[in-house]
Amino acid sequence: MEEIQAQSDNYRSSSSSASSPSSRVPSSNFFYLRKPGSLRQPISFEDSPEWEDTDIEVRLEEGGDSINAATTPGSPTLSKLNSGSLPSPPLPEGAVVARKIAGASVVWKDLTVTIKGKRKYSDKVVKSSNGYALPGTMTVIMGPAKSGKSTLLRAIAGRLPPSAKMYGEVFVNGAKSHISYGSYGFVERETTLIGSLTVREFLYYSALLQLPGFFCQRKSVVEDAIHAMSLSDYANKLIGGHCYMKGLPSGERRRVSIARELVMRPHILFIDEPLYHLDSVSALLMMVTLKKLASTGCTLFFTINQSSTEVFGLFDRICLLSNGNTLFFGETLACLQHFSNAGFPCPIMQSPSDHFLRAINTDFDRIIAMCKSWQDDHGEFSSVNMDTAVAIRTLEATYKSSADAAAVETMILRLTEKEGPLLKSKGKASNATRIAVLTWRSLLIMSREWKYYWLRLILYMLLTLCIGTVFSSLGHSLSSVVTRVAAIFVFVSFTSLLSIAGVPALMKEIKIYASEESNLHSGALVFLLGQLLSSIPFLFLISISSSLVFYFLVGLRDEFSLLMYFVLNFFMCLLVNEGLILVIASLWRDVFWSVVTLVSIHVVMMLSAGYFRIRNALPAAVWTYPVSYVAFHTYSIQGLLENEYLGTSFAVGQVRTISGFQALRNAYDISLESNSKWENLLVLFLMAVGYRLLLFVLLFIRVKKNTFMHKLFRFHHDTNNPK
Repeated sequence: MEEIQAQSDNYRSSSSSASSPSSRVPSSNFFYLRKPGSLRQPISFEDSPEWEDTDIEVRLEEGGDSINAATTPGSPTLSKLNSGSLPSPPLPEGAVVARKIAGASVVWKDLTVTIKGKRKYSDKVVKSSNGYALPGTMTVIMGPAKSGKSTLLRAIAGRLPPSAKMYGEVFVNGAKSHISYGSYGFVERETTLIGSLTVREFLYYSALLQLPGFFCQRKSVVEDAIHAMSLSDYANKLIGGHCYMKGLPSGERRRVSIARELVMRPHILFIDEPLYHLDSVSALLMMVTLKKLASTGCTLFFTINQSSTEVFGLFDRICLLSNGNTLFFGETLACLQHFSNAGFPCPIMQSPSDHFLRAINTDFDRIIAMCKSWQDDHGEFSSVNMDTAVAIRTLEATYKSSADAAAVETMILRLTEKEGPLLKSKGKASNATRIAVLTWRSLLIMSREWKYYWLRLILYMLLTLCIGTVFSSLGHSLSSVVTRVAAIFVFVSFTSLLSIAGVPALMKEIKIYASEESNLHSGALVFLLGQLLSSIPFLFLISISSSLVFYFLVGLRDEFSLLMYFVLNFFMCLLVNEGLILVIASLWRDVFWSVVTLVSIHVVMMLSAGYFRIRNALPAAVWTYPVSYVAFHTYSIQGLLENEYLGTSFAVGQVRTISGFQALRNAYDISLESNSKWENLLVLFLMAVGYRLLLFVLLFIRVKKNTFMHKLFRFHHDTNNPK
């Protein structure tokens, strides 16, 4: 314990020199690069904002091997900014005190990541990065766009895509292993929330999907997550708004996405761009909330593009990247000193993060070229004259030879020389529980979201009303047979085509599944059964209402058993069509291309359904085999016509009569057997099952492919990097 404490003190003394007046470098060494040829005016840190450097204490628990944070971890905070200070927000009376979380130290050593291109592995996205994070602290990965921030974050979390290769080592509590389910949370930059649920409902269903145990226990973790992210005032508000209710602001929506991961009470939390699409006030509130969360002992990792001065003052450690190279790792104040030592001190009245990114972002070279003529006419442009390539090389070389880099290597050695307890999985909810939860949640969403099925119900009613009135009062004469066939064909084909209106809603379901599956909150079978069970009541409501309107307006045979078959046939047709939509939507993951593909498929099926030309007369090569046998329109129309005409007869003159089959023979191809309509219904049922099995296979292969690649990656990583 004494050695680790001494090393921590040594690191603080070497990296916080920028905040100590006695250790400041003379002001004559601090210059800000201006336009070539102009006077370089020295800028001293005496004129800069004052920073307090209260570092976190690292200690080894007695009787244990885990490295934990002190109960009141500190961080470099901005104490004076312009005319005031940034106090910590006081806790309101009666506020719930955040539950303490057992910490976990994370170390990455010589971490290199390459991502496979179309032909070969591309250049290294992350190059030989070293760093660590301690419990109760916030470690930020900062850099310009495409610098490798998100890739490094995913590499540490073990969530790299299958196309990426990682070299190096990641240690958790001193042990070289991947982080187990439930011990960490990962928040994507773009998260999919369910707008028709309240914050409390959304988190409660997330807890039911993630956690084993009793319902009362899950309610407590939901309330803890709500208080941890300061969402108490929004707990009963709908996330996306409903009817006349306004949805949550972007800042609160981002808090909800983080709170979803907090229901697991993770030891480590990874957040990709927590300030994504947030204004300055929302960003500051977000970071103060995360700072409060870190004070409970959780280890926080996140990426950030740039931040205000107030937000920058809340960071504990910063990993600065540019083109995959680590230009600095250490405490935030030491980064200011590092830039000053390299000859790029932060000017007065400028955000440190803006200054850092200005110095290492190669995009500014284009701005310099664009503004060159403007500079010549209007004077110097002091903030855009830096040679970025030179600055990056200088900063990288300065860091490699600095005491900060040596202190990081020593600290990494100390944190990995002895293994602590492994982070164990907290268990998962059973598949039966998840199916029940998803079914009930989907039912609730579908009942609230008018775009899911209520709008489609209205459109179906209007369409069937139009078709019914156009083909009304056909009668039951022989001359009405051809027109009745046309009415049934139009009904089946147009209602199936109208089902494409449900693509956006079903696409949202798939996106929610993808978001939950990436964090192992759901699975292919769970999603498949949950979506099917929840959609059946709505599809049956659509089928029975539409069938009744069409059946009686057109004047089909007035028998209850025949009406029920008509309803059942149309219901199966809707099930098949929805399965087809889900398959296409899961393949494309894009609304536009899904709609284009589905319209094309439906047109081809309508052409081969046997109405425009009897199926026996279709060209056998393509249209008969296999298109007409794949089209569900064929079996639905044939079953409905058999239901209407088998067992009937028509008088021809005064003596002769012909059967319904003979009357229909020249208009549509049906079977003579009395049970053929049930065979067509069975084919529709098998098609409905088949499309969902195909959907399951597609989702399962995608999940297993990612899982297999991750396991292969871990095996390759452990083989090439033995401890």
